[in-house]
Amino acid sequence: MEDYKLGAMETKFAELMWNNEPIASGELVKLCQKEFSWKKSTTYTMLRRLCERKIFQNKNGVVSSVINRQEFQALQSEQFINETFDGSLPHFLAAFATRSKLSEDEIDELQKLINQHKR
Repeated sequence: MEDYKLGAMETKFAELMWNNEPIASGELVKLCQKEFSWKKSTTYTMLRRLCERKIFQNKNGVVSSVINRQEFQALQSEQFINETFDGSLPHFLAAFATRSKLSEDEIDELQKLINQHKR
């Protein structure tokens, strides 16, 4: 299983790429210089890391996502629940609900999701 945990700067970099994809790698370097004050080598190091993790790709000098933002967030959530709650969504929700009271709208939304996924 791939590691879908990102550090703070990796997250900012991924967000920048999702917001601007597809983008030429040279343009990405300029954008990272402007947004983060990064050198070219820093941009390419970060890009390589996220490409190795199969989140983005750099084909023929054009950077694009392999996994879109929504898919990535779903994979991150799944990884967190697997690692922290032994894969149990009910245990996660129970832990969440003990610290934060669910609103009626949230309960209704969760019930709709449950009903949609019942077999």
